[in-house]
Amino acid sequence: QVQLVESGGGSVQAGGSLRLSCAASGYTDSSNCMGWFRQAPGKTREWVTTIYTRGGNTYYADSVKGRFTVSQDNAKNTVYLQMNSLKPEDTAMYYCAAGSCDREFSRESRYTYWGQGTQVTVSS
Repeated sequence: QVQLVESGGGSVQAGGSLRLSCAASGYTDSSNCMGWFRQAPGKTREWVTTIYTRGGNTYYADSVKGRFTVSQDNAKNTVYLQMNSLKPEDTAMYYCAAGSCDREFSRESRYTYWGQGTQVTVSS
């Protein structure tokens, strides 16, 4: 079992920044990737970014590339999502997830464990 707890969400004006954290506990060795997903009201959940925990490779959705950065602190079992140049369309509930991705890092089905989510609201 892996437990994930997100934090760092909040309200910010367009152009601002936020940093989300995802603290993992439990048997984290069972997972080789950590992902961030988001769900806006009335929309389906979408993949944002993934980091492979052993190699550190990262991947981003086109909508956030160049603005968001995912990183990890293995000593703290924590993954971060630095979000810069935020836009109103980034408003959503953000979830972190852990799983065994192979090459399918954007598929929700590859992620076994999910956090409870943290809300990000960007005003214009």
